[in-house]
Amino acid sequence: MASKIKNVLVSQPPPENEKSPYLQLAKKYNLNIVFRKFFKVEGIASKDFRQDKINLNDFTAVIFTSKNAIDHYFRICGEMRITVSDTLKYFCISESIALYLQKYVVYRKRKIFHGKQHFFDLMEIINKHKTDKFLLPCSDIHKLDVPKLLDANNISYTKAIIYRTMSADLSDIAIKDYHMLVFFSPTGIKSLFLNYPDFKQRDIVIAAFGPATHKAMKQAGLTLNIEAPVAKAPSMTMAIDQYLEKLSKGK
Repeated sequence: MASKIKNVLVSQPPPENEKSPYLQLAKKYNLNIVFRKFFKVEGIASKDFRQDKINLNDFTAVIFTSKNAIDHYFRICGEMRITVSDTLKYFCISESIALYLQKYVVYRKRKIFHGKQHFFDLMEIINKHKTDKFLLPCSDIHKLDVPKLLDANNISYTKAIIYRTMSADLSDIAIKDYHMLVFFSPTGIKSLFLNYPDFKQRDIVIAAFGPATHKAMKQAGLTLNIEAPVAKAPSMTMAIDQYLEKLSKGK
């Protein structure tokens, strides 16, 4: 029965919006949902970045796939006393990422382009600017599908590793007290076992988002109970909702 699942641990920061679907799930199924990032981001020091011999002024466009990439790109520029050109073009994976640029630039005075949500959408826009020289700021752990698409479309680009993704300290969390764990990246799975080397899944329900996370789970010997995205559940909250609904009906 769904009543057996009460404590849920989501490996993400708490939602900023009070209308978050997670909060709606909690109310609908009387859940205690705890949010906690399983990893932390640490910036690459400018002196270490210089060893890569990447001149940021050589590029006419920059591709952002996350807010972390934006923060650390401008941090590196500041530390290296680089003035970001007003003519630099910004290509962002989504509108929310594009709007985040307002923290650093005057939005309406810059050439900013964005996709809908997936990099494939943004690729269509990038292809219209093939004469540009692109910079791809990223983490030491990043999705390979982005470079693959850029390569497949013969885009001139350079990867710039400007921050690291590291496991967070979860020693204050009693992992056995949770009936469901929710993951969104292979890094989260890695962090789970670094923090709890003797972790056994047993009756714990595990939900995971994305094929890379699903693969990491299987390699770790875990059972995937809730999969997203799928046709009937494009979001994680929808997948969890459908799973709990079936449990409540005894299916």
